[in-house]
Amino acid sequence: MNEETLDTTTKWGLTGSTIKIVAIVSMLIDHIAAAILARMIVLPYRYEYADLVETTKYAYMVEQFHLYNVYNYMRMIGRAGFPIFCFLMVEGFKHTRDLKKYICRMAVFALISEIPFDLAFKGTTLEFGYQNVFFTLLLGLIMMAVFKYVDNSWNLNKWANYIVKAGIVAGFYVLADLMHTDYAGLGILMILVLYITRNDKKKQAICGAIAFLWEFPVAPLTFVLIYFYNGKRGLNLKYFFYAFYPVHLFLIWLVCYLMGIGAIPVV
Repeated sequence: MNEETLDTTTKWGLTGSTIKIVAIVSMLIDHIAAAILARMIVLPYRYEYADLVETTKYAYMVEQFHLYNVYNYMRMIGRAGFPIFCFLMVEGFKHTRDLKKYICRMAVFALISEIPFDLAFKGTTLEFGYQNVFFTLLLGLIMMAVFKYVDNSWNLNKWANYIVKAGIVAGFYVLADLMHTDYAGLGILMILVLYITRNDKKKQAICGAIAFLWEFPVAPLTFVLIYFYNGKRGLNLKYFFYAFYPVHLFLIWLVCYLMGIGAIPVV
């Protein structure tokens, strides 16, 4: 979800593709739990708990308890994904050669991803109660583009600039909430924190970790990886990264469909 126009800053550390792979794996683990295990924790489509014989009820409860623990651990691991996505997008914004093209690409993949997202989590082809994370990132990217336009085109003093940008943030926060995007307005604020600290890696890591304390412990710890980002591209995974999101969601839904649980909504 970032442009492949990153500059090189240090010879050691983690490349953009390495951090990106961590985000992809984390997201995959999270979505397997959220879409598959969540449907398996309570199984009203297989049998009603009250109809079980007494000797079976205890085994069923133990099975559900272990499954729920696995679900929680997988969701916890999945908290590493969004902070990295936000960071990579801010990096892409800093270094892209064509911001309009970047925004258009993000918008296209947000739209493409919505059907597999709804299939995976809602069990239906298209519904508008909850939108995929690409829309949150898209709104954050457009917000940063508006900031850039204000800085370049409006001759404002410091305080007027702060007031205008506060209004812009409030507008995108409300818009994300109204659209019911993944992470909603809170996601916009997380992107804002990384944008404000984008030119100071140490400050960005510290402020980012503090901002994501609400997803303790995994999300804040991802900023250790982000701190050791060396500014290098690494493997060229741009289109693989974009395509992975809708493709893996469709495959997860396909697994649910083959298990006979694909029509059950979980979000």
